[in-house]
Amino acid sequence: MSTIAAVATPDAVGGISVIRISGEKSLEIADKIFKNYAGKAPSQMDGYTCAYGQIINDNNEKIDDVVLTVFRNPKSYTGEDVVEVSCHGGRYITKKILRMIYKCGAEPAQGGEFTKRAFLNGKMSLTQAEAVMDIISSGGESQLRYANALKDGAVFRRINKIKEGIVNILADLAAWADFPEEDVPEVKPEVLGVQIDRVVKDLIKTLDTYDHGRIVREGINTVICGKPNVGKSTLMNCLSGYQRSIVTDIAGTTRDIIEENVRIGELTLRLSDTAGIRETDDIIESMGVDIAYKKIDEADLILAVFDSTSELEPKDFEIIEKLKNKNCIAVINKIDGETKIDKDFIYSNFKNIVEISAKNDEGIERLQKILEDMFLYDKSEASDGIIANERQKNCIEKALSNTIEAKTILENGEMLDAVTVMLDSAADNLMELTGEKSSEKVIDDVFSRFCVGK
Repeated sequence: MSTIAAVATPDAVGGISVIRISGEKSLEIADKIFKNYAGKAPSQMDGYTCAYGQIINDNNEKIDDVVLTVFRNPKSYTGEDVVEVSCHGGRYITKKILRMIYKCGAEPAQGGEFTKRAFLNGKMSLTQAEAVMDIISSGGESQLRYANALKDGAVFRRINKIKEGIVNILADLAAWADFPEEDVPEVKPEVLGVQIDRVVKDLIKTLDTYDHGRIVREGINTVICGKPNVGKSTLMNCLSGYQRSIVTDIAGTTRDIIEENVRIGELTLRLSDTAGIRETDDIIESMGVDIAYKKIDEADLILAVFDSTSELEPKDFEIIEKLKNKNCIAVINKIDGETKIDKDFIYSNFKNIVEISAKNDEGIERLQKILEDMFLYDKSEASDGIIANERQKNCIEKALSNTIEAKTILENGEMLDAVTVMLDSAADNLMELTGEKSSEKVIDDVFSRFCVGK
């Protein structure tokens, strides 16, 4: 493979920039551009050692003072010889040094190419490689915890255990079919059925982690809904920390969807403030109400806002009926005013209720506690392995479908060869997930999402 190089730090002015070089010519290139104050060339340095010196041009002129770090194969991030140059963090000086490295024989790295080489050189599984971008994009403790668990191989271990269960079944089937003259125990359909059921159960349990993993990674798709003037926009502004939605006493102010990402404790809410739900002759407002209903159907969480200072009306009852069997928190707002609402009815129809004054920021801590109880799982969940993305989910769905088909074939009394074929496909699906048997297209697609330099 060619020797590649790229800036590993953000494209911005800072204290330092780090330029990464990886490949068989890394040390040779470093020798050409680096002058060690201690006199030792990079090619003579041990792995995991640093040197302070100068970057020099063809005329032996100083370009910058830098720290150069050497990582020797196979004990490096990529599994190749790697050199990292830490220079002053100006854009001009960084790009000047990078151009010198290219001139000496390196090629520009593509997005994610360093991590791709780490995968191809057996330094990490495909699921661990995917975790690298999750770590970079982590916005809180929960996201970082799950990303680190993925990077440490939690998903790989979980999937590998299921795959081993399938392989053991296949081994028994192959031994019985290929060596009938040997003293090999007969594969009994009832025993085989129990083994396949165990695999199905494990796959379903793993698939069930996807929604939680998506919520941790992407945030909770949250819709604020309710009648006009119950305080939806005030709640939106309260959670956002600034005036994101227009607040007036005029009903129907919010017509379109106002969206904002908000951090509450360890959770990220992808908030949508919707149009007030009511009957209206205004065509535009009516369209907003229709969109609000659609958003409710798509949401991970609904914050249903009710006005404590008003009695419940037919539209409130309609909203309550609409929200049955949905993940919902009833928010009784305006508790700073005179209470007229039938709280008993609200409490009898919702599992999660919080009383607040969005105008005065009162009750928000109680709302946070309810959210954490609903969406923050025990830390041990991370180490068990959580499905991280749509690609992994699709692989498990295919494996589950093939395993269920194997069970159906068995129950129909068909040839065990057909059972073997379906279980073989299920094992292949799981190896595609971990990267043990992925096509070049799948691998390229995974790493195309990475930034250059990682």
